[in-house]
Amino acid sequence: MNGAVWAWRDAGEFFEFDGHRIFYRRQGGGPTVLLVHGYPFGSYEWHRIWDGLTANFDVIAPDMLGMGFSDKPIRSRYGLLMHADMHEALLRYLGVDRCAVVGHDLGVSVVQEMLARRCDDPTLPSIDAAVFLNGGLFAEAYRPRPIQKILSSPAGHLIGPLLPRSAIGDAVAGLFGPDAKPTKADLEPLLDLLRHNGGRYVSHIVGRFVEERRRLRDRLVRPLIDNVVPMTFVNGMADPNSGAHMAARYRELVPNPQVVALHGVGHWPHIEAPDATAQSILGFLSRTERGTA
Repeated sequence: MNGAVWAWRDAGEFFEFDGHRIFYRRQGGGPTVLLVHGYPFGSYEWHRIWDGLTANFDVIAPDMLGMGFSDKPIRSRYGLLMHADMHEALLRYLGVDRCAVVGHDLGVSVVQEMLARRCDDPTLPSIDAAVFLNGGLFAEAYRPRPIQKILSSPAGHLIGPLLPRSAIGDAVAGLFGPDAKPTKADLEPLLDLLRHNGGRYVSHIVGRFVEERRRLRDRLVRPLIDNVVPMTFVNGMADPNSGAHMAARYRELVPNPQVVALHGVGHWPHIEAPDATAQSILGFLSRTERGTA
């Protein structure tokens, strides 16, 4: 595995959740920001914006169960609610009573669930602001790729473990924008992480959150429509999954929407356009801290 990925792991720690080891990194100082990564890789996705964020904030970035350096049990209750439970447990473990959150892809839905919980239970640690990167904010606007549909189907348990590395790499590369196509050096660490510790045997199971997102649609959307916290949507507009069409839906349904449109950028803005993405996150969180967002 790439040396930078091992260095990422060596800079982190583990805590126990539901009988499993969960990896996380924490670095920096100031107000706390929780980074909630997407599917299917892990917290290493944040590596290109890590220094910029940790220079200004106390940043926490875990790997969800079944991804990254966290445990990948074949039999587990994978799903949005479980992933939200894990992040809540990590905040309690670290003694965090308030934070801002940044979510990408699957992480967007996890953040939405965490916001929904706070609508019902104000005693939970406060979320002061939310930044969404490309993800399925609205299930009706999300456009899964053919490979996602196959892996989340009943045939997924047969196809998933046997899927060639090259096919996964092609699928991932297809989500990048025309102005930021990945090199082999970009993809290899991510594909290594995907297969680390038996990941090929659970990735298709973890990916079934797409169906859960559809079932929980109204619950997940309510915090956005109610504007429960200051929020912004930083969106790679060329993403075939959740690009310009998702931004359009966001503008339709969210009152006074704040959207940062990154043209020519695809599904991973924090990898494809790290400077613009970090500046957008930092600018928004700084304005929130000042009460001007």
